[in-house]
Amino acid sequence: MRVAFLGCTKYSEELFLHIIQNKEVEIAAVFSIPQQFKISYSESLITNSNFADMEAHAKERDIPFHYITGEKGKRLQDHSAFIKRLELDVILVLGWYYMVPQVVRSLAKFGAWGIHASLLPDYAGGAPLVWAIMEGQTTTGVTLFKLDDGVDNGDIILQDEFPILFEDSIREVYQKATESSIRILNKAFELGDKNTFTKQDPGKIKIYPQRSPAD
Repeated sequence: MRVAFLGCTKYSEELFLHIIQNKEVEIAAVFSIPQQFKISYSESLITNSNFADMEAHAKERDIPFHYITGEKGKRLQDHSAFIKRLELDVILVLGWYYMVPQVVRSLAKFGAWGIHASLLPDYAGGAPLVWAIMEGQTTTGVTLFKLDDGVDNGDIILQDEFPILFEDSIREVYQKATESSIRILNKAFELGDKNTFTKQDPGKIKIYPQRSPAD
């Protein structure tokens, strides 16, 4: 599968380093977001405390790289002509902070796929692992899904479940989610064009808010 990789976090980095070893996958381009960046819910620049230097990984492997800042000329859609020339099967969105517009999603054969750290439609929206711990869940998981215009409402491709133990902190649960994400990507790459897409019931999607330092 020929893919473009979108990511800017330690989670992104772990998945990138795993995917790059998969002989069934070719990463044709990498897009990332700077450590300090603008986002709609903040008047000033915010700092990504979980930032990973994806530019260094791309340059080391001679993979085309672009930063996305949300400003004119540096949005995903501003790279549409370049992305179209890549002739992609999938756009992988793994650890990302901006919406991926339909004009970009349509440039890959199978669209754009993301991983959400819950068993959708449960815990859509922000901080799903934190909310699952706070609400006393004993299991959660990750969902590979096809991005759509809404919040985590796209078609479900694959899901993988794991336990939340009483003694687990967010660190342990986050690591389990990363390992689960690797498993789910391996299966998706193995299936290739045999992956199936299951629509979500809009009435069952509950969107949780982002967490802030004040919380």
